[in-house]
Amino acid sequence: MGITKLEILQHLFALDGKVVLITGAAGSIGRVLAVGLAGAGAKVALSDINTEGLGKVEQALAEKHFPVAGFPVDLSSQESIIELVGNVRAKFDRIDVLINCAAINRREPILDVDEATFDKIMAVNLRGVYQLSQAVAPLMIAQGAGKIVHIGSINNEIGLYGVSVYGAAKAAVCQLTKSMAIEWAKHNIQVNCIIPGWIITERQKQFWLTPEAERATLEAQCLKEMLHPPDIARMVLWLAADDSRMCTGQNWVVDGGWW
Repeated sequence: MGITKLEILQHLFALDGKVVLITGAAGSIGRVLAVGLAGAGAKVALSDINTEGLGKVEQALAEKHFPVAGFPVDLSSQESIIELVGNVRAKFDRIDVLINCAAINRREPILDVDEATFDKIMAVNLRGVYQLSQAVAPLMIAQGAGKIVHIGSINNEIGLYGVSVYGAAKAAVCQLTKSMAIEWAKHNIQVNCIIPGWIITERQKQFWLTPEAERATLEAQCLKEMLHPPDIARMVLWLAADDSRMCTGQNWVVDGGWW
């Protein structure tokens, strides 16, 4: 029997009762993702190393009567990651969806990157993603299903000055997506990665968005409009929901058609 248009609309992006853990929830993109996930009916576990920002997001969502809870985490520490997963499980009893959104980026020429900077970026952007997914997967296996969504970067597709370590880490996350998808498919765990184009956030406006940079970006994109966090949220919601039930191991590019 086929599915009707009404049934499709009723269930599109529906996350009713699902528990979603999102990292980087205090950031510009993370905040928008959290609002979208909660609005779709999910119980949202917010996490970030920025405890002040985390508290503000938690309060804002709680005031809208969304079922949310905030948990501090240092993704460069496996001990902190394990504590995070334990706290989320204690609060919500399960984790149905993991959104690996947190990342750090320090723009420096390759010859200026020291060991501490290299290790910090890799620890959060790659090892943290690996270890948090590793910690959440056993819960999903026990539940019989789960979804993991990594947030990659356009730096995996194009070359940009001063982002060598960040770009290398994000490229590795793309490959990690495929490995996790293959190994965990038998447990009905889907793993996907979103590759955003240049998403305009407050940080981008403060440091890097200039009229020249915007003009060059629009010239490179097929769609002549700058991207913003809600553009990523729409893809996250689709991948988190059952609508994408047969999609796994893929890198989903949301960049306005960058050439």
